[in-house]
Amino acid sequence: MEDGKEFSSSNLEDGKELSSSNPQKINKYACACAIVASVISIIFGYDTGVMSGAMIFIKEDLKISDTEVEVIAGILNLCALVGSLCAGRTSDYIGRRYTIVLAAILFLIGSVLMGYGPSYAVLFTGRCVAGIGVGFALMIAPVYSTEISSPSSRGFLASLPELCISLGILSGYVSNYFLSKLTLKVGWRVMLGIPTVPSICLAFGILRMPESPRWLVMQGRLGDSEKVMLKITNTEEEALLRLRDMKIAAGIDENCKDDIVKLPEETKGGGKGVWKDLILRPSPPVRWMLLAATGIHFFQHATGIEAVILYGPRIFKKAGVTSKNKLLLVTVGVGVTKTIFIFIATLLLDKFGRRKLLLTSVGGMIVAHSALGLGLTIVRNSHEKVTWALVLCIAATYIYMMFYSLGLAPITWVYSSEIFPLKLRAQGASIGVAVNRLTNAAVSMSFISIYKAITIGGTFFMFAAISLVAWIFFFFCLPETKGRSLEEMEQVFSKRSSSSKPQNSSVQAPPES
Repeated sequence: MEDGKEFSSSNLEDGKELSSSNPQKINKYACACAIVASVISIIFGYDTGVMSGAMIFIKEDLKISDTEVEVIAGILNLCALVGSLCAGRTSDYIGRRYTIVLAAILFLIGSVLMGYGPSYAVLFTGRCVAGIGVGFALMIAPVYSTEISSPSSRGFLASLPELCISLGILSGYVSNYFLSKLTLKVGWRVMLGIPTVPSICLAFGILRMPESPRWLVMQGRLGDSEKVMLKITNTEEEALLRLRDMKIAAGIDENCKDDIVKLPEETKGGGKGVWKDLILRPSPPVRWMLLAATGIHFFQHATGIEAVILYGPRIFKKAGVTSKNKLLLVTVGVGVTKTIFIFIATLLLDKFGRRKLLLTSVGGMIVAHSALGLGLTIVRNSHEKVTWALVLCIAATYIYMMFYSLGLAPITWVYSSEIFPLKLRAQGASIGVAVNRLTNAAVSMSFISIYKAITIGGTFFMFAAISLVAWIFFFFCLPETKGRSLEEMEQVFSKRSSSSKPQNSSVQAPPES
């Protein structure tokens, strides 16, 4: 295509990365790699979804208290905090691919222990091991998908892990519904033991995938990186241009033709230099990136998603749904809604950009939380069944899930995995995930206590207020990143770009051929 060649040449002169010879065409090999890497997210999603229903039966079988239910629900996230902090440095040392294998092995061990579950202590231990795997999985899947994708398709491919989380949550809800018909002692153990099968398949399947080309460049393995780039791009020109940008980002001469280059240890990531550049003495753009990444991860869970996903059956019970089967069936509807709108969001991210979808998403969440708080308050204060309030609660929950899934759910992972420089990306993303899991644990382990203190309706009014604060934060602190190469992010977050409102609020993609 002649226009594509002209565009390649001009980009080579200007020092900009070519987005694609055909920006609308997603490379099939890169897409397949992202899909396989995202399977780890299905396992995590399943574990989250299935636990919401399994807790009903665990409490009855093991005779545990509400406090112990909160602990078993939230401990996974505290352990994921540890896993995520280790994941960044681990993936810099052993690579993105083997980090996914490690996460799958941890899920396997955790699922076996939870499926066995003869006592609360064993169940607790299995949940802790799986939680460490969650920390690895949540960091590495979006980072790997981001690093193998082109700017024009990065939003779609990097949001696949979140789509897979939704598919996993939905499958967990469906599993709850059907397996609840088994005996009390067998049902919840089968629910929690199912992930052992996909964990084994993933651990072997991931070894057939290529390593991240950006990680290979960071290790000085330029020849291997070029081979991968030729597979995940649509033209040789695009592969060479993107490889050249990666060399520059890693501090390697762009004209270097060697297959292997020896780089200083601090350049490879994972060392003291990373923490100095990221935490101790960050440049203004990196400081802004860290604020944006930790902020979006904090608000993803502080706005109440874990309360809806993990305690959905309790919420619907408070709204007036009493039958166990009906509770689980209505909860399946939440999973279906989440999956459908996450899928829609993956198709819209590269078209409309991150900011528009994010602000629309959080705006809808504010309204939905307020409606749910109102409905639950009316039901609580009524001495007889109020059908319209019950319908309002169910509708508001589904609407909340719709808006959450359209923006905040996928964009959190896409945004935080794409904004950091190459050297800082893995550990920057791991800090974001650590904040994500800490906030998740705080919500999941305190939800019952909070709603007992301020009523369940008041709790959702609280989430509406937090969502409003989130909207303000996103409006002022998150610039658009759509269409920009990973190597251009420091420019997007620089003082120069922040001083120019048109550039910052609506960063345009490179011209299409």
